[in-house]
Amino acid sequence: MAPDPSAPNAPAWLTARPIAHRALHDAARGVIENTPSAVDAALARDYAIEVDIQLSADGEAVVFHDDTLERLTLAEGPAKALTAAQLKAIELRGTADRMMTLAELLARVGGRVPLIIELKSHFDGETAIAARAATVLSGYGGPAALMSFDPALVAALRSLAPHIPRGITMEHRYDDPEWDILSAGTKHDWGNLLHLPQTRPDFIAHYVKELPSAAVDLARRRAPMPLLAWTVRTPQDRAVADCHADQMIFEGFLP
Repeated sequence: MAPDPSAPNAPAWLTARPIAHRALHDAARGVIENTPSAVDAALARDYAIEVDIQLSADGEAVVFHDDTLERLTLAEGPAKALTAAQLKAIELRGTADRMMTLAELLARVGGRVPLIIELKSHFDGETAIAARAATVLSGYGGPAALMSFDPALVAALRSLAPHIPRGITMEHRYDDPEWDILSAGTKHDWGNLLHLPQTRPDFIAHYVKELPSAAVDLARRRAPMPLLAWTVRTPQDRAVADCHADQMIFEGFLP
């Protein structure tokens, strides 16, 4: 039988080892999430690495999670308002590290472990972060995948970089206040993967507290694809991930 060109194409390395959430960070030891030190700690233990990227004011992909700067840095305001050079100059709380660009992250990892890179979104239809990530990754020879909560970004990756494994990051209910920006209809559609004809993900990353998921089980019966569980922090979370997922994105302990 000829292969289905629309079938997911997730490589075996995606689930081969535990994935350190925002790299292997430990604030008590001065190792802050998404920093060079956290990346180095994950490399030392041979974990796969999950990180987040934002788009700077000058269109560069910078490794940072939050929309605003207050929680993790000595600065204030939206991250997207500053250039990459300005963001890299900001002091991070509790560490001598500075932010990295995506290109600097790739150079640091050098293909030694898999990278799972989450594209942060403002859910405004803008897909420039997907285009920039695809461009930077085009010259990278190591194992790397891209994922996002935003179906528009995942759909964009399908066109921009079909050769790069892409995933949809998701919850089922989206009931945290941070999701109040979404309508009830959007929450329903995303939680039940109704965007699959447009996004065609190669893998799914699902909130561990809402597993098992009937919608995910149905999607995986139709088009088999790996399931990552995030964020695994407790023995109970790990038991759920072991039972219902193919690999975990973990934080706060050493598997």
